[in-house]
Order: sequence, then C-alpha cells, then structure tokens
Amino acid sequence: MTALVPLRKRGEDCGVIAVYLREGRAAELVHRGLMALQHRGQEAAGICTWTPDGEWHLLKGRGLVTEALPTHASGRLPGSRAIGHVRYSTVAMDRAENIQPFAASTPFGRLAVAHNGNLKNADALRREIEGSGGLLSTSMDTELLVHLVARARGATFRGALRAALARIEGAYSLAMLCGGRLYGLRDPNGVRPLVAGELPNGWVIASETCALEAVGARLVAEVGAGELVEIGPEGLQREQLVEPARPAPCVFELVYFARPDSTVFGQSVHAARTRMGEELAAEDLREGFPVRPDVVIPVPDSGVPAAAGYACRSGIPLEMGMIRSHYIGRTFILPDQDSRSHSLRLKLSVVREAVEGRRVVLVDDSLVRGNTSRLIVRMVRDAGAREVWIRIASPPLAWPCYLGIDTPDRRELLINRVGDASGVQKYLEADSLRYLSLEGLDRATKAGVARGFCRACMDGDYP
Repeated sequence: MTALVPLRKRGEDCGVIAVYLREGRAAELVHRGLMALQHRGQEAAGICTWTPDGEWHLLKGRGLVTEALPTHASGRLPGSRAIGHVRYSTVAMDRAENIQPFAASTPFGRLAVAHNGNLKNADALRREIEGSGGLLSTSMDTELLVHLVARARGATFRGALRAALARIEGAYSLAMLCGGRLYGLRDPNGVRPLVAGELPNGWVIASETCALEAVGARLVAEVGAGELVEIGPEGLQREQLVEPARPAPCVFELVYFARPDSTVFGQSVHAARTRMGEELAAEDLREGFPVRPDVVIPVPDSGVPAAAGYACRSGIPLEMGMIRSHYIGRTFILPDQDSRSHSLRLKLSVVREAVEGRRVVLVDDSLVRGNTSRLIVRMVRDAGAREVWIRIASPPLAWPCYLGIDTPDRRELLINRVGDASGVQKYLEADSLRYLSLEGLDRATKAGVARGFCRACMDGDYP
C-alpha cells in the first residue's frame, strides 16, 4: 500500500461545471465542458448525474479528463442533469475518495457538490463535526459543507445552505445538484470565478466562459458575490443568498490560472495579460535600457500574451523562440519540484536560431518558487544566448494563498528566500530582471475602475 503524504493544505483551485437539460444526456456536455476546464486541474475528474426516478450515477478517476472519464463511459451516464469537476489538489498524493463531485444524503434529498476554493476555518469545522460524532470519509472542505447543510435547521435547502454558509470562512464557487435542481453559489468576496449560460435546451453553470463556449451556451451573467443561482423547470432564478463583502476577485486568475479565451471578472483574460506586458515594457522604457535587447521571447504558453504586449509597446521584435509540447501538463500545478523539473525539460525546448548570439528578453506571467525559471535561463544560455533578461508580468509573489491556489509557505517563495529582486536575479543567473509593479498590475486589470482585486499573494492584504 502506498503511504499517504500528510496534507499541507486542503484548498484547491479546480474547475466546476453543471448542466441542466430539458431532455437528453447532460453528461456528454459536462464531459465537453471539463475538457475546456482541464487547465484548472489535471489530477482527477468526476461527473455525477441525476435521473427523474431519483437515481444517481457517479464516474470518477485520476488523471486527465480523457483518462479519468473515458468518452465511452461518460457517454453512457443517464440523466438530464449533471455536475462535473476537475481537481487540482495541494497534496503530493491524495486519496481516491477525495475526487469530486462529493455526494451524500441530507434531509433535503441527496446532494452532490463540486467545489472550487478553500475554507480557511476547515480545521476548526472538522474538529467540531468529529467531536459531535460526525463521521468524515474524506479530507475535503467540500464534505464539511455538506455536513453543515445536513445539520442546519432550515426548512428548505436554501435556508439550510444560508445557515451553513454563516459558519464558513473562505473562498468557494460551488456547483450543486439536489432533488433534480441545479445550484451555483459564489462566496461573499467573489474570490473564484463562476458564470451562468443558456443553451437552446437548458442551462449551464461553469467556472469560466470557455466552458460555456465549448458546449454551445450563451453567457447570461457572472454569478455575483454571495449570489445563489437556482435552475429548475421554470428556468434560472437568482437570489442574493449572502450579503456581499469586500470585493476580492483573485487577480492570479487573470495573471495565470484562467484560460486566455475566457472572460473572467468581467474582462478578457487575453486582453488583461497583453496589458500587463505593455505596462511592463512602459516601466522599462521609463527607466531606459542600458543596451537595447535584440528579441522578446515568451515562456509558453501563459507568457505569450504578456510578451506580445511587451514587444508591441517596446518595439523589440517578438519571436517564438521556445517551443512547448502540448502533451505535457501545466508545471505550476504539479505537486512537487521533481515532477515540475522533469516535466519542464520534456515540455519546453529552445529554438537555437532565435537566441544564438542575441540579448534575449524572456517574458513570463509570474515567478513563484523560481526553480523552473532558473532551468529555463540555463536552457536559453545553452542554446547560445549572449544575455538573458527576465521580465515578469506580475509583481513578486511574497505571500501564500489561503483561498484556493497552491502557493507555498512564505519561506519557500523565491523573493523571500533570497531577500529582494537583486537576489532573485542572481539566483536565476539572469543578466537583468524586472517585475511588473503593483500600480502597473492595477492599470492592466482595471482595478479601482470596475472593482478591486485580491492580490494578497503580492501585498499580504487578505480579504
């Protein structure tokens, strides 16, 4: 038997989707939507469906959607209502029972939940539930929520849900299936994204708009902070279940996590990342280059829009000097550094003709631990680059995230390990380094114009 690694943190930045059809098999569309949300979690996936006779059908597995949910198996799942989940956990090895959706019986009927986020007071809730005789079968925050709903004294599911949420602190975007009705819910700070869309034959709730487009749905609305969306035979209904608090959508969704073709928090992810690159170049230009670089090269894929913006504003030519294999997943969300390093060498290669003898500006979206970035610098030098400059299209990540993204302990974050930007440059073995300023990030993401953002991982100001 394989030993389990102790939990560092139970939060996870995952992808959720729910489909309500008037007729037909919802699992097929959920499967398609999960494929579009694959970037949000690559460790496991699951689908839960409901049929009018009250039967539930679950399909779960480890790995990518194609591995965990084979098309021939998911296509056989009956039911016109379904929810799905792709999992990105924060543990090196997790238990199979932690794969979502999580389903259990409650006084309001059988409830299935897919959760994206992290409950800050999960440990206290766990001790309370276990201390009062409750039996927990997983280490997920999601199960705690279901216990709270089951124990609530509300006369309706909405009332029980409202009572449960009064006990919870943290971030959550939920897709739920109860009694043949679908529900979508977002926390009062609106940390994680959630949108609702309409199909010719029904409705969809999903983490990102790219999933709506994948199933042919039209965007209806972004689910508001503290808002509950309920879908039944009468259509879609919206209710402010919990009073909204300080607006705090996660800026790292725009920096890295969301798919570029999505609209998140009311703005295009691609456009926001392009503006980050433009702001970064503007800061370089204001200070002036000691020697003009020869070429801008993005670290693919998430650095591409920022690199394009940087090249456009600076006038330095852009070349795709690094090639990514799309058969290798996202290295940031792999559970340990050995996995990330090995995956990186399989994933990226340098085009020698693009870098040899040239001053290269490498543009990436963010810098967390720094180990993979140092490997990239070495790869570019080995390909013959004259100088390697690093430009990061976000401010330094100096604080851990407690609201659902796996940023490490403060001591593990590179900027804290080495002290300052000059220490980061030395560690990366780069000839030059610049981060985007907080002010530049605010301009790029329109913070303060439409709404504020949670940028606690950069400034320590937690909502």
